[in-house]
Amino acid sequence: MLLYKYVAHNPTTGETVKATVEAQNETEAAKVLQKQGLVPVEIKLNQNAGSIAFGKYFNRIKMKDRILFSRQLSTLINAGLPLIQSLRNVADQTTSKPLKVVIEGIITSVEGGSSLSAAVAKYPDVFNKLYVSLVTAGEASGTLDKALERLANQQEKDADIISKIRGAMLYPIIVLIVMFGVIAFMVIKLLPAVQNLYSTFPGAQLPLITRILLTMVHFATHTWWIVIIVLAALIFLFLRWRKSTGGRKVIDRAKMSTPPIGGLFMKIYMSRFARTSCTLVGSGVPLLQVLEITGEAVSNVHIQDSLNRAATKIKGGVALSDILSKDPNFLPLVPSMIRIGEQSGTLEQMLDKVAIYYEKEVDQEVNNINALIEPILMVILGIAAILIVVAVLLPIYGLANQSSLSGG
Repeated sequence: MLLYKYVAHNPTTGETVKATVEAQNETEAAKVLQKQGLVPVEIKLNQNAGSIAFGKYFNRIKMKDRILFSRQLSTLINAGLPLIQSLRNVADQTTSKPLKVVIEGIITSVEGGSSLSAAVAKYPDVFNKLYVSLVTAGEASGTLDKALERLANQQEKDADIISKIRGAMLYPIIVLIVMFGVIAFMVIKLLPAVQNLYSTFPGAQLPLITRILLTMVHFATHTWWIVIIVLAALIFLFLRWRKSTGGRKVIDRAKMSTPPIGGLFMKIYMSRFARTSCTLVGSGVPLLQVLEITGEAVSNVHIQDSLNRAATKIKGGVALSDILSKDPNFLPLVPSMIRIGEQSGTLEQMLDKVAIYYEKEVDQEVNNINALIEPILMVILGIAAILIVVAVLLPIYGLANQSSLSGG
């Protein structure tokens, strides 16, 4: 199926309609428009139609654009505008070209008789399973505007946590890059000069640490292409291994248990679980489906396996709180609050409280890690500086002693 842009006239309303339609060719596109009661004026192939598949890597739709799309669509539907008109207004307002193409495709599907949930499900790289499920629940209950608002809030919470983690990583990365650059400059420029100085003294031998560093410099400067090939191969193999089942299990377990990041990731997972579950429960999604979608949203295979096992046990009549209380992949507060929600009929409210609590804990954990990273970086920087100073000054000091002894 190809995507065609069209301009058509609506004889009923007298309006000129501009949108897109999926069809095998222009003739089929014209037939689709005629079935919709439109008179085609212009039909041409959308040259950006393939940009979504290609744009998965090069035109990735940003989180803020998805949030804005959900928020604007919710507002327009709540104001009483028809769905297609609301989608067209959002498409006109968006500044993201990849998202504009997606919205045009959604409009085409909806005009062809599809539901909004079915239309967005065609773009899994843009709208995940959580998004589709909430839109489906909103359509079924007649509260699509509220479902979209919940999605916007959910996405904002996720984006906020991701932003904090990236902000925490930015400082040490910059320090390490600067430190590596300074060390590389000193090693590449100063050590060869020391070696040349030693070459003027027959029989003088450089200290071991200086010889080791010079060997590393010689290897890096004369066989740099080998270093690049090896690094590229290692990165490629690591990325492939990371995507495998075994690799994901190892990496996800390391995230949960390696200090000091283990505590941070566990709190991120708990907040993500609680926030996603709260959103789904509040939208009326069945509990088994909640566990399935939340397992994917948490992005940890061990927690996903735990939720899949919980879904199986729930079918046998066991309470979710009892299942999670015995699961080491969940922090104790989560099943305790869920138990209160189950007993009082306020599961959504309890999950919301858990999400808020762990979101605050994530903030505190990020601050603690930032405070811990600074002295660690200073120690690493100090050790590296000492090694460089020793490698440069020790041979010079040795020559000075040798010269004084010779003079004596």
